[in-house]
Amino acid sequence: MTGSSDDLPHLTIEPIGFVRTEARTKVDAPRQPAAASERPGRIELLPGRNFEHAAEDLGEWPLIWVVFWFHLNTGWRPKVLPPRSTSGRKGVFATRAPHRPNPIGLSAVRLDRIDGLTLHIRDVDMVDGTPVLDLKPYVAYSDAHPDAASGWLDRAAPADPCPDFDVRFEALADAQATWIATRTGLALAERIRATLALGPEPHPYRRIRRGADGMTLAVKEWRVCFVAAGRTLQVRSIRSGYRPAQLALDGEPFATHRAYALAFPPGD
Repeated sequence: MTGSSDDLPHLTIEPIGFVRTEARTKVDAPRQPAAASERPGRIELLPGRNFEHAAEDLGEWPLIWVVFWFHLNTGWRPKVLPPRSTSGRKGVFATRAPHRPNPIGLSAVRLDRIDGLTLHIRDVDMVDGTPVLDLKPYVAYSDAHPDAASGWLDRAAPADPCPDFDVRFEALADAQATWIATRTGLALAERIRATLALGPEPHPYRRIRRGADGMTLAVKEWRVCFVAAGRTLQVRSIRSGYRPAQLALDGEPFATHRAYALAFPPGD
């Protein structure tokens, strides 16, 4: 083998099934299984492949590895900026980022039960429709190495994973998040807690910016205003991310944001 691309072996990979979960976009999905605690989902194995026999005995394992494909990625990056990095970008091979030359993911999830070709799982950090490439049991004596060092994370966060920040909602923000969830189906409060639990520092990955009156988190087309006091983050209010000229446009989502502005006038 000379190293030429013509000499590389051709690999054929086919999914064995697909993940089904409430997370419809990459932004909706938690960053790691630890951040997806108790989030339910299922893996639907493909029929006609004898996978029901391949899954025999797997139900004895409370934890399983899911090898999957980041199907929503369109390219890769040699350097990425992980959420916990405090010292700039890192080589992608030194991170768990999805932007990889071969977009293969690996997550340890809890297995509740198996019904034929359907695996019911928890701690799901994958997007709905994710192709599953393989399943393996999580074997504690060989897979867990609690004394292993954590590379650059040891410098960025000596006690990784860091204790979550305490995210609290003021009455106005709680009412606004409830209105948005009822009107649009977006579980905004859950998204805010999951993102801010990692910390308040401005970071492109989490879409946090610092302003004169506090900090702002962008979640889809909504802007969340919050302040930090130690490890407590106080969510004060939520506003639309659309400009007034955009709110005058017909159709959705502008009609919803106009109704929101009437329900919660700016400055109130």
